[in-house]
Amino acid sequence: MLTVLGLGLVVGLILALTGAGGGILAVPLLVFGNHMALAQAGPIGLLAVGMAAALGAVLGLRDGIVRYRAAMLIAGAGMLVSPLGLWLAHRIDNRYLSVLFALVLLLVAYRTWRQARRAPLAEPVASPAIHPCQRSAQTGRFIWTSTCARALSLAGAVAGLLSGLLGVGGGFVMVPALQRYTDLPMRAVVATSLAVIALVSVTGVVASAATGGMNWPVAMPFAAGALAGMLGGRLVAARLAGPHLQIGFAAVSAAVAVGMIARSAL
Repeated sequence: MLTVLGLGLVVGLILALTGAGGGILAVPLLVFGNHMALAQAGPIGLLAVGMAAALGAVLGLRDGIVRYRAAMLIAGAGMLVSPLGLWLAHRIDNRYLSVLFALVLLLVAYRTWRQARRAPLAEPVASPAIHPCQRSAQTGRFIWTSTCARALSLAGAVAGLLSGLLGVGGGFVMVPALQRYTDLPMRAVVATSLAVIALVSVTGVVASAATGGMNWPVAMPFAAGALAGMLGGRLVAARLAGPHLQIGFAAVSAAVAVGMIARSAL
């Protein structure tokens, strides 16, 4: 129990320090730290990341930086597709599923490393040619168009599929998607992504619990640890966050991915 609680604490800290995509390490920690199969660890990781994301989203709502209409649209698309991912997860061989997870983890590591190396000093300037979802200068709300709705719905569907299939929240999909498709500042991007993760995770967790796929004696202490880590991490995030931390996260993610591939091969 203490081991699982400690693993959850690590996940919460990573999520608080590295942003919405950091929760992707929840499942590998359960696989290596608690010797679970990927299909068993997925729903537990999803529960923990979803609860920690919900906490972050509530704090973002309090600060007025969550774009809740966009979050509900994206999450709605993700909720429709998430059960398909969960269905596939129980029908794909664990070795292949582990390799797929490792490849996604390597992609996340590469993106994080590249972003850290850029180390932008200012928010990028918004351009209608780049961002299909623009905010009104008068109200600050999105000007909804079919192009904008389609782009956000597609991102939500991809996040939902991976959420059910691999037990990841989908922050590594949502953060780049919101940066690409909207003109939101980074704080609003992360907060809105956390809201999406929280909402999409509900579908996967409920579906898994209904089919008996949730190991509650492991899930509850792991989720409790993640919440505690999220709260504690927010207190030190401002002092520790930066390019060096991102590079460290990328290195750890890459190492875990290589370990998962080696484990599958053996």
